[in-house]
Amino acid sequence: MMNKNNFLVLVFALFSTTLFQANAQAPYKHSVGVTLGTTQAISYKTFPCNHFAIQLDLGTKYCYVYGSHLWSFELAPNFMYEGRLKGNLYGLVGLGGSIGYTWRNYLYLDSYGMYGYTHHSGKGGTNGIFGLEYKFPIPLVLQFDFRPGYRCVFNRYFDDHCFDWGVNFGVRYTF
Repeated sequence: MMNKNNFLVLVFALFSTTLFQANAQAPYKHSVGVTLGTTQAISYKTFPCNHFAIQLDLGTKYCYVYGSHLWSFELAPNFMYEGRLKGNLYGLVGLGGSIGYTWRNYLYLDSYGMYGYTHHSGKGGTNGIFGLEYKFPIPLVLQFDFRPGYRCVFNRYFDDHCFDWGVNFGVRYTF
């Protein structure tokens, strides 16, 4: 009987090999633009070799966790394999991480009125990245991705670990 972890590895391997069977070259060498969605960032992506891409996002990220609003300013590098699906449509799969500074805004209402405070912490995390990218004949690329992951918010008083995710849309100029 196959356990859950072995099954997930097998499904991921089959998905990756069937998704990226083409041996085409990278659609472009460099791109710069913006990422919008859960993450609002300046984005840079490069292909050091044919199918291997590195994407760096620098900006803010929003998440609502356990009744508090969590904002972070972070650097998020992602390392991915990208292959042609059909025509100018590409699929991407990979791993990434994030490191940055985060703050939470808390609001309370009691018999004396409403008050709030802000809590500041460091943040680190890891994530997967799965998505689609479309390269236009002009120097423009659109990317849609999903980034499930795990994050840790830490300071000298506490650590907060939980599932983290992002859904993003990117627009970049290619050169």
